Amino acid sequence: MDDLDREILGLLRRDARTPYTEIAEQVGTSEGTVRNRVERLVEDGVIERFTVATRTGNVRAMIELDVDVNVRTRELSARVVEWDPVDFVWQVSGEADVVLVVDVADTTSLNALIQRARDLEEVVSTKTRLILDERIA
Repeated sequence: MDDLDREILGLLRRDARTPYTEIAEQVGTSEGTVRNRVERLVEDGVIERFTVATRTGNVRAMIELDVDVNVRTRELSARVVEWDPVDFVWQVSGEADVVLVVDVADTTSLNALIQRARDLEEVVSTKTRLILDERIA
């Protein structure tokens, strides 16, 4: 990956719907070059997916899960990522093992989701942080 790839990725991170012609103009290359590089970045696994960031006016939060030492966090993550209000699941180092980033309608829904996580046999404890603001690089 070179500097041009990094510039293209930076623009796509801000808005994945930016037309290749606009990206090409901003980075000083052709549309075909941008298209080829994005395709290669996808094939190489550098770009895992294109997604949508939303601002629904709902409650956004991170639910941190601390799990038992013998738990396979990859398997747990694969299960909870399927829960409807979950946007992202991160396997992390530090105090928590798994972090759910969620978008729920209200605090009652958030509390129900926290309880659902606590009810999992593998989960030892939870900690929740409300997301007050978000900026995309």
